Amino acid sequence: MAKQVVREEARRRRRPTRQGTVLTETLIVHTALRLLREHGSTGLTARRLGLALGADPSTLYRYFAGMDDLTRAIGDELMGRALASWTATGHWRTDLRALGLAIHSAYLAHPQAAVLTASRVTGRPREIAVDEAILGILRGVGLPDETAVRVYHAFIDQSLAFAALDAGALALAEETRTADEEMWGTTYARLPATSHPHIAATARLLTRRMPHSAYPTALEMLLDHTAAQLPPQ
Repeated sequence: MAKQVVREEARRRRRPTRQGTVLTETLIVHTALRLLREHGSTGLTARRLGLALGADPSTLYRYFAGMDDLTRAIGDELMGRALASWTATGHWRTDLRALGLAIHSAYLAHPQAAVLTASRVTGRPREIAVDEAILGILRGVGLPDETAVRVYHAFIDQSLAFAALDAGALALAEETRTADEEMWGTTYARLPATSHPHIAATARLLTRRMPHSAYPTALEMLLDHTAAQLPPQ
């Protein structure tokens, strides 16, 4: 059973940790992001986090109900960073494109955290703020609520799915990732036209494009679809 999280005003340490810092949710999340970057998802444990913070691991449970609760907080932090880097212009397509790219970029800045959190629903304030912004843009251009929700669903899932896919590649060892990318030139580009005519015909283009994310292209396709749903002006 998860432990009851202590209210924020009651959980602040009166004394600094052994490293001279005062614990906060923000400090714990930022330290967790660093551990994920350095050690991957298997390296994020209460024990290792406690050592990094100079605090007893049990202290973490005054801030989070458990490691799963911390995982959701990490996801919310990434959403918050995306939102902080985004500025609305009032033009729906520009704003959705910029917000989608901001989400994708924020998650790719922390590949290990992205793999861990992209499939999670945090229910936390910054994730909710992102969802409210997306729905506000869609409803603001006159889309019926059913259409707005359908497009919102596709938009946020597409953003996070590509974030997880691309982050998964970035989280690989460099030599492994390089070998995967080179496969388009070393294997696909050498397939004979007699057996694989379509791959052979497009091999040069595939070699150039496939090592890069398809998210910007997929995002534009979704925006084109959304534009076709807009009511006549």
